[in-house]
Amino acid sequence: MIQKVKYSILFCLLILSNKDWAQNLYTMQFVVKEGATRFNFSDTLTLANDSNDVQITTLKFYVSKIQFLKRHKIVFEEKNSFHLVDFSNAASLQIAIASDSKLSYDELRFNIGIDSATNVSGAMGNDLDPTKGMYWTWQSGYINFKLEGQSVLCNTRNNEFQFHLGGYMSPYVGLQTLIFPVKNKTKVSLQLDISKIITSIDLAKSNHIMSPSTEGVLLSKIIANSFTVYHK
Repeated sequence: MIQKVKYSILFCLLILSNKDWAQNLYTMQFVVKEGATRFNFSDTLTLANDSNDVQITTLKFYVSKIQFLKRHKIVFEEKNSFHLVDFSNAASLQIAIASDSKLSYDELRFNIGIDSATNVSGAMGNDLDPTKGMYWTWQSGYINFKLEGQSVLCNTRNNEFQFHLGGYMSPYVGLQTLIFPVKNKTKVSLQLDISKIITSIDLAKSNHIMSPSTEGVLLSKIIANSFTVYHK
């Protein structure tokens, strides 16, 4: 009888715990758009004319150091905040953040990429595991953003382009910090406009970045400016 009471109490505590956790769950959702239109990877991205279509085959990036702010002061920062967003994996497009208390905030801040301290720690596990295909070497560290595809503009094998952006040592620091005004939303939807990125690149001349570089840093900044908060 005593044992049954113990199990009943434990069951009730678990229910209450899960209820509290669910009430304080915040979500970041990512979508890719071509201008105002949602972009699917079965689609082609049309540039200036129909002969310049671009096919996107890979789009992956790291989101890290997620913070909620109120009047420019941090009210919550996620611990061990490293998430790999991979548009070939639908489950990764939503990041769930759990807080012990209900948050009152007016800004969301996060990084695209991996900070220098984590980079110098060497390869790690979970989303930072090298098997995810987002790690160069201990010298170059993690790839912050990976974009691959095909275009007839590229005079390369199979008309492929590859942009692997990263770098954590000066002068090639690729990490980008984004901040958006968002008022007390439990779900924040973020849009990445792929057309802004592709149209900023002359694919006939630039179609291959595979290590930290000045060109990579410049493209990382363009990518950061291609994110916006959107409303359905």
